[in-house]
Amino acid sequence: MNHSIYSADRATHLKVVVVALVAGIAVAGLGITARTGSDEGLTQTARVIKADKPVVITSANASLVR
Repeated sequence: MNHSIYSADRATHLKVVVVALVAGIAVAGLGITARTGSDEGLTQTARVIKADKPVVITSANASLVR
């Protein structure tokens, strides 16, 4: 038995291609079915934030002198 892919016959190459194709289709199908779930609870609405008086936000407790 030769374990090299370079010296393998045509049937072995065909088996490798078929297995890779089936695995690729299976992964793509799994990804598509996992993505197309129900999105009813995940809808987002835009909130409008209106401008008000200017505020200063700081993390220091130091007083501001102008």
